[in-house]
Amino acid sequence: MARILIVDDSPSQLVGLSRLVEKLGHQVLTAEDGAAGVEAARRDLPDLILMDVVMPNLNGFQATRTISRDPKTSHIPVILVTTKDQQTDRIWGARQGAKAYVTKPVNESELIAAISTSLAA
Repeated sequence: MARILIVDDSPSQLVGLSRLVEKLGHQVLTAEDGAAGVEAARRDLPDLILMDVVMPNLNGFQATRTISRDPKTSHIPVILVTTKDQQTDRIWGARQGAKAYVTKPVNESELIAAISTSLAA
Protein backbone atom coordinates (compact mmCIF):
# COMPACT_ATOMS: atom_id res chain seq x y z
CA MET A 1 0.00 0.00 0.00
CA ALA A 2 1.36 3.38 -1.04
CA ARG A 3 0.57 6.77 0.47
CA ILE A 4 -0.70 9.04 -2.30
CA LEU A 5 -1.13 12.79 -1.89
CA ILE A 6 -3.91 14.29 -4.03
CA VAL A 7 -3.64 18.05 -4.57
CA ASP A 8 -6.74 19.64 -6.13
CA ASP A 9 -8.86 22.69 -5.30
CA SER A 10 -12.07 21.01 -6.48
CA PRO A 11 -13.88 19.09 -3.71
CA SER A 12 -15.57 16.84 -6.28
CA GLN A 13 -12.23 16.02 -7.93
CA LEU A 14 -10.69 15.25 -4.52
CA VAL A 15 -13.53 12.84 -3.76
CA GLY A 16 -13.41 11.15 -7.17
CA LEU A 17 -9.64 10.73 -7.20
CA SER A 18 -9.64 9.61 -3.55
CA ARG A 19 -12.17 6.87 -4.33
CA LEU A 20 -10.08 5.62 -7.22
CA VAL A 21 -6.85 5.59 -5.20
CA GLU A 22 -8.56 3.85 -2.26
CA LYS A 23 -10.07 1.28 -4.66
CA LEU A 24 -6.48 0.46 -5.69
CA GLY A 25 -5.68 -0.21 -2.02
CA HIS A 26 -3.63 2.92 -1.34
CA GLN A 27 -3.83 5.43 1.49
CA VAL A 28 -5.01 8.93 0.53
CA LEU A 29 -3.69 12.27 1.78
CA THR A 30 -5.19 15.49 0.40
CA ALA A 31 -4.34 19.17 -0.02
CA GLU A 32 -6.53 21.89 -1.50
CA ASP A 33 -3.98 24.07 -3.31
CA GLY A 34 -0.39 24.02 -4.51
CA ALA A 35 1.08 25.69 -1.41
CA ALA A 36 -0.68 23.21 0.90
CA GLY A 37 0.46 20.42 -1.41
CA VAL A 38 4.12 21.43 -1.11
CA GLU A 39 3.73 21.66 2.68
CA ALA A 40 2.06 18.22 2.84
CA ALA A 41 4.75 16.69 0.61
CA ARG A 42 7.49 17.98 2.92
CA ARG A 43 5.64 16.94 6.08
CA ASP A 44 4.21 13.55 5.05
CA LEU A 45 6.69 12.38 2.36
CA PRO A 46 4.07 10.47 0.33
CA ASP A 47 5.05 7.78 -2.18
CA LEU A 48 3.32 9.60 -5.06
CA ILE A 49 1.53 12.90 -5.73
CA LEU A 50 -1.44 13.52 -8.04
CA MET A 51 -1.31 17.26 -8.80
CA ASP A 52 -3.91 19.50 -10.42
CA VAL A 53 -2.51 22.48 -12.35
CA VAL A 54 -5.10 25.27 -12.15
CA MET A 55 -5.24 26.18 -8.43
CA PRO A 56 -5.01 29.29 -6.26
CA ASN A 57 -1.94 30.37 -4.25
CA LEU A 58 0.56 28.18 -6.10
CA ASN A 59 -0.39 26.47 -9.35
CA GLY A 60 0.45 22.82 -10.02
CA PHE A 61 3.39 23.63 -12.29
CA GLN A 62 4.95 25.82 -9.58
CA ALA A 63 4.24 23.27 -6.85
CA THR A 64 5.67 20.42 -8.95
CA ARG A 65 8.83 22.45 -9.63
CA THR A 66 9.21 23.21 -5.91
CA ILE A 67 8.73 19.56 -4.92
CA SER A 68 11.00 18.16 -7.65
CA ARG A 69 13.84 20.58 -6.81
CA ASP A 70 13.73 20.20 -3.02
CA PRO A 71 16.25 17.55 -1.89
CA LYS A 72 13.79 16.39 0.78
CA THR A 73 10.98 15.70 -1.73
CA SER A 74 12.69 15.31 -5.12
CA HIS A 75 12.36 11.50 -4.97
CA ILE A 76 8.53 11.70 -4.92
CA PRO A 77 7.01 11.16 -8.39
CA VAL A 78 4.39 13.71 -9.41
CA ILE A 79 1.60 12.97 -11.88
CA LEU A 80 -0.14 16.07 -13.22
CA VAL A 81 -3.91 15.51 -13.45
CA THR A 82 -5.41 18.51 -15.22
CA THR A 83 -7.82 19.95 -17.77
CA LYS A 84 -4.88 21.62 -19.55
CA ASP A 85 -4.40 19.36 -22.54
CA GLN A 86 -2.13 21.23 -24.95
CA GLN A 87 1.20 19.69 -25.97
CA THR A 88 2.98 22.77 -24.61
CA ASP A 89 1.39 22.12 -21.19
CA ARG A 90 2.66 18.52 -21.24
CA ILE A 91 6.17 19.66 -22.16
CA TRP A 92 6.12 22.38 -19.50
CA GLY A 93 4.89 19.87 -16.91
CA ALA A 94 7.74 17.50 -17.72
CA ARG A 95 10.23 20.37 -17.44
CA GLN A 96 8.89 21.11 -13.95
CA GLY A 97 9.59 17.51 -12.94
CA ALA A 98 6.29 15.69 -13.54
CA LYS A 99 6.73 11.99 -14.29
CA ALA A 100 3.36 11.61 -16.05
CA TYR A 101 0.49 13.75 -17.34
CA VAL A 102 -3.18 12.73 -17.30
CA THR A 103 -5.97 14.98 -18.58
CA LYS A 104 -9.42 15.48 -17.07
CA PRO A 105 -11.97 14.11 -17.34
CA VAL A 106 -9.80 11.29 -16.06
CA ASN A 107 -9.71 8.01 -17.96
CA GLU A 108 -9.47 5.55 -15.04
CA SER A 109 -7.35 2.99 -16.83
CA GLU A 110 -4.90 5.70 -17.98
CA LEU A 111 -4.55 7.06 -14.44
CA ILE A 112 -4.21 3.56 -12.94
CA ALA A 113 -1.44 2.80 -15.44
CA ALA A 114 0.36 6.07 -14.63
CA ILE A 115 0.10 5.37 -10.88
CA SER A 116 1.38 1.80 -11.29
CA THR A 117 4.28 2.86 -13.51
CA SER A 118 5.27 5.75 -11.21
CA LEU A 119 5.17 3.61 -8.07
CA ALA A 120 7.23 0.86 -9.75
CA ALA A 121 9.97 3.26 -10.91
